[in-house]
Amino acid sequence: MRVVLDGLVMGESVRWHDGRLWFCDWGAGQIVMLDAGLPSVVARVDDFPSCIDWLPDGRLVVITGRGPLLRQEADGSLAVFTTLTSPFLFNDIAVDGRGRIFVNNIGYDFPGGSPAPGTVSVVTPDGVAREVAGGLEFPNGMAVDGETLIVAESHAGRLTAFDIAPDGSLSGRRVWAPLGEGAAPDGIFAAGDGTVWYADVPNQQCVLVREGGQVLRTIPLDRGGFDCAVGDGVLYAATAVYPSAEPSGQLVAVDLADYRT
Repeated sequence: MRVVLDGLVMGESVRWHDGRLWFCDWGAGQIVMLDAGLPSVVARVDDFPSCIDWLPDGRLVVITGRGPLLRQEADGSLAVFTTLTSPFLFNDIAVDGRGRIFVNNIGYDFPGGSPAPGTVSVVTPDGVAREVAGGLEFPNGMAVDGETLIVAESHAGRLTAFDIAPDGSLSGRRVWAPLGEGAAPDGIFAAGDGTVWYADVPNQQCVLVREGGQVLRTIPLDRGGFDCAVGDGVLYAATAVYPSAEPSGQLVAVDLADYRT
């Protein structure tokens, strides 16, 4: 494992897109892209940028913690596309091939409140949002794999899957992978071959699992794993000491071809 970047306030939403690595630094309100290992801030967001993804036409979309969903305009700027409302934090997004944006909400006042069910909403290309799933135990990382939406339920220790209907509705809810007692999946990355990587904060690791729950690889970290993605055979993870009064975020990388557990 090597440290790519140090000094992050709180790294999240690690994405591999168009041959480059992207991530959000929540505490700094920044969206960062790495090109040839060099970081550049591509956007700043006043309300922290919870998560990023891209529309089929290549435009960036950003969900902020308190609900404005931002979309990249023709001039490259970010503007409000639509606003979702909730007293609780919006956490993660995933875009499907038809341009529908799935957004989840924690469902309670985290971290101080009592746990309560979270939700998933869909935002259609015309900007209309509606709830399409509920009863999720701290919905966290999400990924679209073909016509399937996979959601990490951090408090339930599982990955849950839904079938995506042509109108963006979700059905066929099922446990895609039970992760075992004590597992707390945060951000996820669908590899496209029936496997998913998930980052785990309390267990300080990234884990590759197959549908059904078989563990294929485990990468130990020296601090909590908040999100991960794979690009060009390298696993990238956003890590931090949690909880911590001081910034401790890092972006780390592991060359998967060379790593042996």
